[in-house]
Amino acid sequence: QVQLVESGGGLVQAGGSLRLSCAASGSIFSINAMAWHRQAPGKQRELVADITSDGSTNIADSVKGRFTISRDNAKNTVYLQMNTLKPEDTAVYYCNVDISARVGGRGLYWGQGTQVTVSS
Repeated sequence: QVQLVESGGGLVQAGGSLRLSCAASGSIFSINAMAWHRQAPGKQRELVADITSDGSTNIADSVKGRFTISRDNAKNTVYLQMNTLKPEDTAVYYCNVDISARVGGRGLYWGQGTQVTVSS
């Protein structure tokens, strides 16, 4: 069994910062790409940022220059540092991780989601 646990969401004023974390645990052989997505009310889920196993990153244009994705391979954890937050960043944020499990093989796993609310 593999589990992803997210933390770090909350309510913040515009211009503020938050740091999201997503820790993978369980019967893991290796972790490949890790990513953050978000879904705002009434909108489709969108990719915010992703990071490969060797540290290469991809950031959505809407958050480029404000958000940074990083990972700690020793802790099986991916982070999303969000600075200069805007009301339009309000959404539920989900981590998504490509994991090769010791049992069951390779698959994509999703976190439970964490709410980020930015007030104007």
